Amino acid sequence: MSTPAGHRPFAEPPTAVPPAVEEQLRTLAPQVLGVLVRRMGDFAACEDAVQEALIAAALHWTAEGVPEQPRGWLLQTATRRYLDLMRSEQARRRREEKVAREPAAGAAPTSDDSLMLLFMCCHPALTPPSAVALTLRAVGGLSTAEIARAYLVPEATMAQRISRAKQRVKASDRGFDLPGPGTKEWAPRLRAALHVLYLMFNEGYAAARGSALRRPDLSDEAVRLAREVHRILPEEAEVTGLLALMLLTEARRAARTDADGELVPLGEQNRTLWDRHLIGEGVRLLAGTLRGGTPDGGPGEYRVQAAIAALHDDAARAEDTDWPQISALYGLLEQLTGNPVVSLNRAVAVGMAEGPAAGLALLDTLVGPDADTGPLAGHHRVYAVRAHLLELADDIPAALVQYRAAAAGTTSLPEQRYLTARAARLHQRGKA
Repeated sequence: MSTPAGHRPFAEPPTAVPPAVEEQLRTLAPQVLGVLVRRMGDFAACEDAVQEALIAAALHWTAEGVPEQPRGWLLQTATRRYLDLMRSEQARRRREEKVAREPAAGAAPTSDDSLMLLFMCCHPALTPPSAVALTLRAVGGLSTAEIARAYLVPEATMAQRISRAKQRVKASDRGFDLPGPGTKEWAPRLRAALHVLYLMFNEGYAAARGSALRRPDLSDEAVRLAREVHRILPEEAEVTGLLALMLLTEARRAARTDADGELVPLGEQNRTLWDRHLIGEGVRLLAGTLRGGTPDGGPGEYRVQAAIAALHDDAARAEDTDWPQISALYGLLEQLTGNPVVSLNRAVAVGMAEGPAAGLALLDTLVGPDADTGPLAGHHRVYAVRAHLLELADDIPAALVQYRAAAAGTTSLPEQRYLTARAARLHQRGKA
């Protein structure tokens, strides 16, 4: 398997696994882990048991074929592995009795176990960042490096955070019972769960590293889970806003690459390829939240982002984009989140609305003229944004330097190829 080492969705078996079997195991892993944690309550031990069951399944299914009830097979194997891990005979008997009261292993699930696992991982004993990291690991199958990049922290720091999160959950006596809506624990649990889905979707839509531009398995699963959360909580404005944001963004997927699979930026996309059905659904969802908001009555960050996405999708041509309104919305989003990436996007929007000089001036206040200050210091996106604004200002030599710096800094190969090609085109333009 090609999953990076360290905090993988499941351990790598000592043999090649057919892609279809590997994909099925990745889909079933969070479902089985959710059931086992709900039954046993020990996240760390359950995760170890599921890891071992996945290795056994990879070997067995590769050699003898996938069983008729793969989920039941995997759950039964994981349960046995879990019970084998229990050293106390008394503890073993208690848990076996509890399992005996559950439906048969092959029975159809009565709830979405992936969704339940999502809320379980957003445990009250954890800080929100730790809950997000743990859930991205357990439900989304992201590597430690991918999660660290989403948080803009070193990989070693994120590895420690995930390890501490599992230890804290194991030591907690709160259990994995889900709080009911309206309780004091409900709002932070829901907020963390939505943030998890947001990061999962972003990593699937635009992979932070590797040879693939996107990981549709992650973005599709994030949309599916967001739909399920919305089905359960249709009156939660931010739930609806997040789902709308995902759909309005996902609508552009077919236009994001050219015939050779290379990245196409938003301003150059063939908008006839955009999925108008998804856009319509996203706009309707967003419109339904106009009277909703956060508990203090203000707008929520996902609704604001969905509004920005809707403005992009509403423009028949790139030049028709309502940049002044988008710039204003990014200003509001910056106030809501304090996120430096939002500030970076605002610089782009200001540059498009008021001219590249205004965008560059704002960028300098964020990271300095040499991109050496603030939480985004040295980040490749800073160089890419500066290059774009310099190109708009027709400063070709300076834009070339920034595009090359951005290409050298990204870990996404499709993005690196795009930035390199952009620099090459500018180089030819400068020679003309």
